[in-house]
Amino acid sequence: MANDKEFDIVVVGTGNAALSAAISASEEGTKVLMLEKGSENKRGGNSFFTDGAIRFAYNDLDGISKVVDSLSKEELASIDMPKYGEEDFHKDLMDVTQGKSKPELANLLVSKSYETILWMKEQGVNFVMNENQFFEKDGRKSFWGGLPVKTENKGIGLVEALFKKAQENGVEIWYESPAVKLEQEEGHISAVHVKKENDETLTVKTKSVILANGGFEANKKERMKYLGDQWENAVVRGSEYNTGDGITMALEVGAQRAGQYDGCHAHTTDYNAPRVGDYSKPGDIYKKSSYPLGLIVNPEGERFVDEGADFRNYTYAKYGKETLKQTNQKAFQLYDSQVQPMLRVEYNLEEATKIEADTLEELAVKMGVDETAFLKTIEEYNSAVQEGDYNPSIKDGKSTKGLAPEKTNWALKFDQAPFFAYPVTCGITFTFGAVKVNDKAEVLDEQDQPIKGLYAAGEMVGELFYHNYPGGSGLMSGSVFGRTAGKSSANFIGQKSLI
Repeated sequence: MANDKEFDIVVVGTGNAALSAAISASEEGTKVLMLEKGSENKRGGNSFFTDGAIRFAYNDLDGISKVVDSLSKEELASIDMPKYGEEDFHKDLMDVTQGKSKPELANLLVSKSYETILWMKEQGVNFVMNENQFFEKDGRKSFWGGLPVKTENKGIGLVEALFKKAQENGVEIWYESPAVKLEQEEGHISAVHVKKENDETLTVKTKSVILANGGFEANKKERMKYLGDQWENAVVRGSEYNTGDGITMALEVGAQRAGQYDGCHAHTTDYNAPRVGDYSKPGDIYKKSSYPLGLIVNPEGERFVDEGADFRNYTYAKYGKETLKQTNQKAFQLYDSQVQPMLRVEYNLEEATKIEADTLEELAVKMGVDETAFLKTIEEYNSAVQEGDYNPSIKDGKSTKGLAPEKTNWALKFDQAPFFAYPVTCGITFTFGAVKVNDKAEVLDEQDQPIKGLYAAGEMVGELFYHNYPGGSGLMSGSVFGRTAGKSSANFIGQKSLI
């Protein structure tokens, strides 16, 4: 075992959280190393695969205009933007996590969200309006769901901007260099063991380590252990390298497990999507998120969720799990011609699996579902649709009556040919169980005391998300906790040097 290098801070991972941590730490004049398990062309973690939508408390359109530079006065005048402040963000987070999000972590995420967005902009990240979060009518764009902004060029644009800044700041990056073990000396983190070529292990001396290398979503054995056997063959929507290594290393030095280990972010994805994230086709192109506009049926031809319970931003992370429970872990999203033009762009990509038919009978045959049951489902649904004004930019209350489950918003009759069906399955994005941290991003031991010199960010933060999460808050969490971890670790090093 060789002692080849020494750094002030070692950041494990190269996604948004890791990059935010490395940049934040390097701003304080520290010598930073980033470790990436994969090759250089597979860097960026799960962030590389995201659509780039990011949730923050922008307050009003003026707040948006300070983030998105490309908006002209004419464009601003044509936008209807609901207010979305810290109270709104906090309420959304608590509502979807059933009130279980740890208060100090939730408060940090929410209160630092806008400040962190502006900081990201300073680092070179460009933001644009989210084309999937508004409906246009009479020349006006009505935004909905608290998610009006995304990073330019999706997750690729995000991580590439941050890589550029990290390298400008002198951050060193090692590829194909997985961290495998942490060392402690006199109660402080003192080194990281790094596996190199030919299974050689290097010992990198350091004063602090920030773990930001994801959850265990790409680890089939761990998925089955904590989430259940049904998760064995779930599609992994992002990095193949998020196998729980950071959690293991943290636990070995006394970290406390925390969060919902049997919970995860899951999303309906194309039934024929790659089994792990495809680096040649990034950008979340296989997801299927327009289901509030249509219907979802299983292979038996029956509905099983309320497609209109809320905007997709607040239901998609849990509806993937419901799809997993269906026969062959399969379902079909259905749309008729009156809503098909409103579908998100991924439905029209060549990668999308699409079934089209001129009659409901033909659609059932092409889908391979029970025709009698399917036709009965559609007939009962159409008969249950209530009158009302249809408005997909708000929860319009246009519902069904007498069904189980009902469709509580955006219920239009399914009767205008041609008809379209998109087969979907469950794709896992990230897991909710990790390690316990405080609002300084310090990793805590079994006595709730900080492990000196050890920090965590991104999916490594337990107790933030439970059951579900508001869309776009995962990226925001990575940025907020990454930046916090970088600052905290640099401050720790400064204090340590004075001892």
